[in-house]
Amino acid sequence: MELGFTTAAYVVAAVLFILSLGGLSGQESAKRAVWYGIVGMALAVAATIIGPGSGYWLLSLILIGMGGVIGFQLATKVQMTQMPELVAAMHSLVGLAAVIVGFIAHFELNRVAGMNGDETKDLGTFAALLAKKTGVEIAILRVELFLGIFIGAITFTGSVIAYGKLAGKVTSAAEKLPGGHLLNAGAAALSLICLIWYFNTGGFFPLFVMTLAALFIGYHLIMGIGGADMPVVVSMLNSYSGWAAAAIGFSLGNDLLIVVGALVGSSGAILSYIMCKAMNRSFVSVILGGFGGPAGEQMAVEGEQIAIDSDGVATALNDADSIIIIPGYGMAVAQAQTAVAELVRKLRSKGKEVRFAIHPVAGRLPGHMNVLLAEAKVPYDIVMEMDEINDDFPDTDVAIVIGSNDIVNPAAQDDPNSPIAGMPVLECWKAKQVFVSKRGQGTGYSGIENPLFFKDNTRMFYGDAKASLDELLPKID
Repeated sequence: MELGFTTAAYVVAAVLFILSLGGLSGQESAKRAVWYGIVGMALAVAATIIGPGSGYWLLSLILIGMGGVIGFQLATKVQMTQMPELVAAMHSLVGLAAVIVGFIAHFELNRVAGMNGDETKDLGTFAALLAKKTGVEIAILRVELFLGIFIGAITFTGSVIAYGKLAGKVTSAAEKLPGGHLLNAGAAALSLICLIWYFNTGGFFPLFVMTLAALFIGYHLIMGIGGADMPVVVSMLNSYSGWAAAAIGFSLGNDLLIVVGALVGSSGAILSYIMCKAMNRSFVSVILGGFGGPAGEQMAVEGEQIAIDSDGVATALNDADSIIIIPGYGMAVAQAQTAVAELVRKLRSKGKEVRFAIHPVAGRLPGHMNVLLAEAKVPYDIVMEMDEINDDFPDTDVAIVIGSNDIVNPAAQDDPNSPIAGMPVLECWKAKQVFVSKRGQGTGYSGIENPLFFKDNTRMFYGDAKASLDELLPKID
């Protein structure tokens, strides 16, 4: 009865998770999709406690309660600007969990192997499952838990470094140790040797050596990726965490963990591929930590940045008929989305055409800008993707860049030695006038100078984005 209920509940939960992922593809269906995920997870946890986890009610409830309290605190205190690093931190926990579960599976496997038939009668759920396995199944299990630990260890250290880069605690520049990719290749080769060693002996030492090698690979891979590629890294680590969970699901014989891990792993990989295509990056090269540094001497930027005040921006907006707004991470930092939404409302009430141009990697997390604009109640139908709106800039009177840098950088097209060379960008410089809302004259997160700021039709609207917009709003008549 308990097994039947657990299996049925897992099937329902898997369907809910699939519906949740499908619903997240659209802004209007996203809220409903989140609830599908919540209900699916609640059902999965309940079914696990009743079935495989029966007998551990008190411990399970204590741990669930502790996790719930921590999660609630994070959800209420973490700002939207901190979401990318929070996601990276969560991925690290998934990787660490995979490593711990893999080690436990190894120790349980060795414990059961040393027991006789009578001693295996009163084993726990997982140990009893191990006791029934044949020699071939045990061999397969060793490979599964080995892969789970390997992927989990890479995910753990890679996610920790990604968190550090996103939070500004680790340099955003692409850095590799002397030897570069050869070190990664050597660590991977050592891990393969340890797999053969472990498969034949079942000892702990090869598992331990492989874990150290995988931890190094995770660290060195992400350190070798520059700031411009960090949105891809976040989705890539999401994929890694999914495959780690799936591998551990095979080790534990948990069908739901396998399904969920495969869903997360495949969706993260697909998203990473789409983002790499949007950035004109090689998916394999990004995974191997091959991007983020210049290929040679970059073109010198000539000219000077010309400032403008709110009066000048207001005059241009009052005279304009068509306006495109390009939001970026700076808007998120300033929490200016509400002020931007109010500006849009005032301009549209005057009969002006106002639209948003969203780059696939705007911000530091896929969909970052879409979430902020939805939070500010900006209509979905005026939020356009890059491919939909890029050709419209030559016919646009005013383009307003709010806290964006790399995604509007013409060096991507003009400078073959730029770290972002070949990356598709929003061609806002083709508009009649461009206003850039920016705190100061510094470079963006990737540390690349932007020639847009020096063009003849560009004016720099310096200051905190929210304060600048609050000053501008009363002057829109």
